[in-house]
Amino acid sequence: MSGTLYIISAPSGAGKTSLVKALLERLDGVSVSVSHTTRAPRPGEVDGVDYHFIGKPDFEALVAAGEFLEHAQVFDNYYGTSRAAVQQKLRSGEDVILEIDWQGARQVAQAFPDAVKVFILPPGQDALRQRLTGRGQDGEDIIERRMRDAVSEMSHFDEYHYLIINDDFEHALDELLALFRARRLRLPAQQQRQAKVLAGLLASCD
Repeated sequence: MSGTLYIISAPSGAGKTSLVKALLERLDGVSVSVSHTTRAPRPGEVDGVDYHFIGKPDFEALVAAGEFLEHAQVFDNYYGTSRAAVQQKLRSGEDVILEIDWQGARQVAQAFPDAVKVFILPPGQDALRQRLTGRGQDGEDIIERRMRDAVSEMSHFDEYHYLIINDDFEHALDELLALFRARRLRLPAQQQRQAKVLAGLLASCD
């Protein structure tokens, strides 16, 4: 039984990473694809867990070989999603989440037209600015740039199948969980998963 590929996008500060982490803690049979990147590891990050950290020449070689489902340059660094790793997990029946932007989503949808696309939005620009400022990591100029980038990113929400507003975290998490659980109850998936039960129910009583 093949798993489902999920694309989850959101502007920085919308809470996507926290929602996905909480979903993984509550739902079995789903994982996040670990991207490749040319940027240096940040304190506490683990190679192969947070990212696959590789040099730019190696990254470019993988691009040339067609090894990425999608790849993009973000400022001075490159990011990419391994095609083989995603396909292997899906074939094993595992659901896979890609945390990528709208441009990456377009690339992946060409290879996986059945991918389920979910966009997460904050409840408003004021809340988004407050979240970005609350991190205490960036100056005002960086915050302003992130806000401009966020507005640009959010303008593509209508390219997705599902929309979740992350105003109340637990409510947003319940909606995300409901989406995943409902997809697993679709007839083709249940016919494979519950084949023995269905065969028993439909067996002749003679």
